[in-house]
Amino acid sequence: MFKTYMRLLGFARPIKRYAIPYGIFSLLYALFNTLTFGLIIPILNTMFDDGFTPEYVEKLPPLRLDGDYLNVLFNYAYSHLFDAYDPRNVLLLLAVVAVVISFLSNLFRYLGSWTIETMRARTLQRMRNEMFSRVMDMNVGYFSEQRKGDIISKITSDIGVVQFCITNTLQVSFREPFLIVGYIVMMVAISWELSIFSILFLPVVALIIGSIVKRLRHPARTNQHRMGEMVSTLEESLAGIKVIKSYNATRYVKRKFFEISADLARLTLSMARRQQLASPMSEFLGITAVGVILVFGGSLVTKGSLDPGGFIAFVAIFSQITRPVRIFIDQFANINQGIAAGERIFSVIDTRPEIEDRPGARELKGLREKIEFRDVHFSYDGQHEVIDGISFEIRRGETVALVGPSGGGKSTLSELLPRFYDPTSGEIAIDGIPLRDYTQESLRAHMSVVAQDTVLFNDTIESNIAMGKPGATHEEIVEAARIANADQFIRECAEGYSTNIGDRGVKLSGGQRQRLSIARAVLKNPDILILDEATSALDTESEKLVQEALNKLLEGRTSVVIAHRLSTIHNADKIIVVDHGRIAEQGTHNELMARGGIYAKLIEMQSFD
Repeated sequence: MFKTYMRLLGFARPIKRYAIPYGIFSLLYALFNTLTFGLIIPILNTMFDDGFTPEYVEKLPPLRLDGDYLNVLFNYAYSHLFDAYDPRNVLLLLAVVAVVISFLSNLFRYLGSWTIETMRARTLQRMRNEMFSRVMDMNVGYFSEQRKGDIISKITSDIGVVQFCITNTLQVSFREPFLIVGYIVMMVAISWELSIFSILFLPVVALIIGSIVKRLRHPARTNQHRMGEMVSTLEESLAGIKVIKSYNATRYVKRKFFEISADLARLTLSMARRQQLASPMSEFLGITAVGVILVFGGSLVTKGSLDPGGFIAFVAIFSQITRPVRIFIDQFANINQGIAAGERIFSVIDTRPEIEDRPGARELKGLREKIEFRDVHFSYDGQHEVIDGISFEIRRGETVALVGPSGGGKSTLSELLPRFYDPTSGEIAIDGIPLRDYTQESLRAHMSVVAQDTVLFNDTIESNIAMGKPGATHEEIVEAARIANADQFIRECAEGYSTNIGDRGVKLSGGQRQRLSIARAVLKNPDILILDEATSALDTESEKLVQEALNKLLEGRTSVVIAHRLSTIHNADKIIVVDHGRIAEQGTHNELMARGGIYAKLIEMQSFD
């Protein structure tokens, strides 16, 4: 727990930048806030003590921590401002002093709060950036095992809890302790007898409230986990709204969401019940203690050991001291919740990507000769091999088509090339050098993937195409769209290239989305192109337009084409039939047809269809 807490504090670096000014502001706030209650004594004496007259004080005596010294300070100020005693002058002086002290108290309180908010905003920014950066560095396999909603919850709600935990550290360290010490010093100055009772009472309040706070950590961890489930359900429901409605599954999805929401509400209420109990409990204990003080302090006033003004000031100060005690303990509740959230965050930060650049990895400058698959094996779970000893090569400028029954391993092979995954054994090499010896960034800089599931973003058409080449000019983007047969429909859109396409390109048809994806690849102008069933989900008219765009993109380029519709790969330089993770046969279209094997049967089946 302590180790997690210290790691969380690292997000607030450099903490001295905030701690030192906040400590100074908190000290000054506590000082002036405490002095405000000290003014009660001369005010009451002036208004209700007929025999009260200020004594002339020429020079201040040495500082003492008692109630008499406050009177000396008041008399000193009055003696140097007024010639004769007048109750109205006394009240005027007290009013001015009260306003000035209140202004200074609230000024330093504001400056302290502003320091905290600055720290909170910067800490939150640093945590968000660290989390998002870590998530983006994860290999593709990580996301197949994690729920996106849970990741989103960690980056949003968990980080919010953690940053309050971090910033509350300063309040626990400075403001509330300074207030507590200031109140105790003032109470001791007024009456040490009453102060003894008060000091003995405070640990009782701390123990009772602390026992309530201690029980919050486990519900807080469960609450954050359920929040992740709720965000995940929400994300999945919005992404699959068409499927949900088409299967009349709205009630099922609602019931699932409502159950999670109800459990989350129950946990929230359970935590709130404990948190809210602290305040009335401390207030009840405080009033009980004030009742005892009224009896004990009243006897001191009767004996003449304490003047009435000092007694009332003491009661006023004591009634306030339970508030910073409660807040001080409440901060530990927030820290407990923050630590629980921090453990979830560190579960992501501490997860190292399975695919990382080797020390000293080189930059890929381009494909000069060929790509080689050398006895490649791959398994997702370490037990069942999806790729089983595949070897082949792709010469520069060649188009190699991967075909075969569904589930044979074609798409997995294509995902090994840009290192979304690494082979379990064997290796893939470019120009004789294993992929692992190249940096991932330089490797992918020379590749583009056009898949059946087109990924577009809620942005303009131009921005989506420009992702292939950040900084591209408008003219370059238009030329890429023209090559991809997309320029015409783009110009027909309401705002042309500035048209927003909605979430995942929902405002466009499947063929239009695919052509934008191709335009993005054209703009990037990669050495190596991977086409993963890019036309299989399109209607005949859209397929024709997209296929024309793909043919332009394939010209003179090294390409790996995964094809479901075999009519699109007749002209491939090499066709490799992949079945059950192995190469069943390979050759040109004519060679494979003459052989009469799996490929010929697939062609026959599609022709029959």
